[in-house]
Amino acid sequence: MELENIVGAENIRLKDDGSAVIIIDQTLLPNECVFLTLDKPEELYDAIKQLRVRGAPAIGIFAAYAIYVLAEKYPECDGDEFFARFKTDCEYLNSSRPTAVNLSAMLRRMCAVAEDNIALPRRELLAALRAEAEAIHREDMDMCRAIAQYALTVVNPGDTVLTYCNAGPLATSRYGTAQGPYYLAKETGFDLKAICCETRPLLQGARLTSYELTLAGVDCTLICDNMASIVMKQGKVQACFVGCDRVAANGDAANKIGTSGVAILAKHYGIPFYVLGPSTTIDFNCPTGDQIEIELRDPEEIKEKFYEKSMALPQVKCYNPAFDVTDSSLISGIITERGIARAPYRESLKAMFPEV
Repeated sequence: MELENIVGAENIRLKDDGSAVIIIDQTLLPNECVFLTLDKPEELYDAIKQLRVRGAPAIGIFAAYAIYVLAEKYPECDGDEFFARFKTDCEYLNSSRPTAVNLSAMLRRMCAVAEDNIALPRRELLAALRAEAEAIHREDMDMCRAIAQYALTVVNPGDTVLTYCNAGPLATSRYGTAQGPYYLAKETGFDLKAICCETRPLLQGARLTSYELTLAGVDCTLICDNMASIVMKQGKVQACFVGCDRVAANGDAANKIGTSGVAILAKHYGIPFYVLGPSTTIDFNCPTGDQIEIELRDPEEIKEKFYEKSMALPQVKCYNPAFDVTDSSLISGIITERGIARAPYRESLKAMFPEV
């Protein structure tokens, strides 16, 4: 498949008539590419909760379209009743997953548009909501390309960059965040190679990242998570690029479980470790990573998912946090659409986004 077909994949889109959101069911990749058409509150909630749509920016885009689709189906009612239902549906969708800031941020943005336009005739109000959701989608595409451009300034042609989890088009919109540099490098003839950690227990690196990169023609090698140390020690890695679900004001970054371990290894071996994410993932209201709520998921994901038979006895207890927080002291730079923030991050991020 051609590169353009991958980086431009419409993993999330609004049905032309605005009646539903269409997504790729990421739980079935890489063996099946199935598109789901969703329009009911429970379906939309479940798509986020069950990781059919995942990745912080993608969840935010999906949520914006989802709340618009629900609003289209409200019965005729006055502005107060419309807004009350709208807020209730926003709260319902927002409860699906706690860690990624994009979900709550984009729903708040849609809620603000609804409130600002609540006095308009119904069709004009709905048109304003649809325009805002589409703007959120376009903005993410632009941010991802800008992030990729800045990221290529910290590596050299011929470098191999290790990445963790999935932060490509499936998790965002077009290029992706942590994967964007690989696609932009491929487009521009900048020789950049990838090492992908499989990312237990849901294998996003194996199922999604290696899938996207391989189909795009990027030189990609898949490793088990516990092989990161040896490839670093052997000098096979020149940098690490990871995405993020939330960045605290001090630069602590929440990402898929295991990311902080990669950062610790990179620090030990003297390898630069970069967090790539749009401004929408920076939570200036969150002082440090200690305040980031970590989602706990079904323990059976560890013992049974992707296995024909359970890999542990039924009575074995499991602990399954979905994310961890990488301390800002381990991060070489946070790459955003406006440039590269360096420590101390509380000052550099605020200077980069003074309007927040």
